[in-house]
Amino acid sequence: MKKMFLALLLLVPLMPLAGVALADARVDHFKGLPAPTLDAALTNLAEYNQRLGTVLAEPMNTARSAEVHEITYTLENALQRLTLELAELADVLEEVHVGSEANDFSTIEEKGQEYLQTVRKLIP
Repeated sequence: MKKMFLALLLLVPLMPLAGVALADARVDHFKGLPAPTLDAALTNLAEYNQRLGTVLAEPMNTARSAEVHEITYTLENALQRLTLELAELADVLEEVHVGSEANDFSTIEEKGQEYLQTVRKLIP
């Protein structure tokens, strides 16, 4: 029992390395297209959602599964950018809200226009 416990203690620190080796053997990893701006993210979402839909319209096989895997990297990058942009948009809207409580007309107008300019990219 003592030997087994000692063996486990020696192997536990190596377990993360085994996971990395398995993950690397499992699939190839891609970077996907970057989405440095909201416009780029929206463009990538439109294009790669279309690609995903095209692949999903056919019966799934290994090659199509690999296509889906590669497509998702670009979609994930786009969604990450969208998440960041929405958080910033919420902050801008909060400035409009607080400005309206204080009758701060310049903030309402400036930040309100900033909010609308961004949100109209999402919902034309």
